Amino acid sequence: MSNILICDDEKEIVDAIEIYLIQEGFQVFKAYHGQEALDQLKKQDIHLLIMDIMMPGLDGIRTAMKIRESSSIPIIFLSAKSQDADKILGLNIGADDYITKPFNPLELVARVKSHLRRYTKLGNIAAENQAIYRAGGLVINDDTKEVTVEGEAIKLTPIEYNILCFLVKNQGKVFSIEQIYEKIWEEEAIGADNTVAVHIRHIREKIEINPKNPKYLKVVWGIGYKIEKQ
Repeated sequence: MSNILICDDEKEIVDAIEIYLIQEGFQVFKAYHGQEALDQLKKQDIHLLIMDIMMPGLDGIRTAMKIRESSSIPIIFLSAKSQDADKILGLNIGADDYITKPFNPLELVARVKSHLRRYTKLGNIAAENQAIYRAGGLVINDDTKEVTVEGEAIKLTPIEYNILCFLVKNQGKVFSIEQIYEKIWEEEAIGADNTVAVHIRHIREKIEINPKNPKYLKVVWGIGYKIEKQ
């Protein structure tokens, strides 16, 4: 059973989400501001966080930044702001998903399950027959979920890892934004451009010596992205 933390200063929203998640068999923990969410994360084994952005005191953005200093658990932002700039900001600081209020609770539950599937896969470590994928100095161990570049360990979020691993496994092939989104998010790519582009930029910043002149993760203008075959 997965543990979900809901953080929103509107108690009615927290209670409503809790009902749907409990019906799906999840254990739910609740917080009503950022600091309370951080305290819960220290005390409980949380597998996914659903968090509002606009909260008094420590808001969702600053809370997520603190969480990302030490944890890669999936974070789904809830926000009344629907502008692309707000979504990009949320993704930039490490969120895995962004849902605009008002939202369909069933869609939220579906996204929770999808992110948990990916996060759980990252924790399934096999001791035998390790799957090693290489692209020059970029090495991925898909059993231990470890990524190194020129021998240096790289820390990725679950979404970043899945995108990079997918491209490395298919190095030399070009994939469109829509193809990447549908493969990683397992849903139809509607308005996925910004979401994928933000994660690609984060990956580049972590694996490239010079992200503006990438060695590994390259754009094919007008088509998509690929890992250069080394």
